[in-house]
Amino acid sequence: MRLLLLARHGQSSFNVSGLVNGDPQRDRGLSPLGTEEGRKLGKQIAGIAIDLCVVSEFPRAQETARLALEGRDGIPWEVDRGLNDIRIGDLDGATLAAYRAWKRGHTRKDAFPGGESLDDSARRYADAYERLLAREEDVIFCVCHEIPVRYAVNAAAGSAQLDGPLHDVANATPYAFDGAGLLRTVARMRELSA
Repeated sequence: MRLLLLARHGQSSFNVSGLVNGDPQRDRGLSPLGTEEGRKLGKQIAGIAIDLCVVSEFPRAQETARLALEGRDGIPWEVDRGLNDIRIGDLDGATLAAYRAWKRGHTRKDAFPGGESLDDSARRYADAYERLLAREEDVIFCVCHEIPVRYAVNAAAGSAQLDGPLHDVANATPYAFDGAGLLRTVARMRELSA
C-alpha cells in the first residue's frame, strides 16, 4: 500500500437520534444528510485513482463508500471486520450521554459490559491497518467509523493519548496516510494501547 484514504461514514440514523451502536446487525444506515455527505466525499476523492475499497461490516460504512464511488466501476471491495465500530455490548442502543458517562467512570482497559475495552479496539484497529499496509494495491479507500479514524489521526500526530487532541471526527471527510506514516501510526497505536 502506498496511500490510504481513511474516512468515517456519513451521518447515520443513530447519530441523528443521539444513540450509540456497535453491532452491525442493528445498524440503521445513513440519514438523508449522511447520503449527501457520502456523495460529497466522492467529489473530494474524485481525482484519485483507487485500487481497492475496504469497509467495515456496518451498512452505514458500506453505503457511504458506495455513494462516494458512484460511477466508478471495477474497483474491488472487501469487508474487514477488524474495522468495525467498538463493540459496546449492553450499551448498544443507549444514549450518547450514557455511553460517555460509562467511559468517564472506567479506564481504557475496562471492557464495556458484554463488549470490548477501548484498548482492545485500538489493538484490533492496529491489526486491521497492518493488514492494509501489507496489501499490494497502491491506493486504498477505507470507510469505517469515528473511533478507528480518531485513533489513527491522533497516533499519527504523535499524541500522548488516542482519544485526543482530535475528539470529534467529521463525517465523510478523508484523511490521507502514506505507507510510512501508517506504519508509524500502527506502532504508536500499539504503544498507547499496551
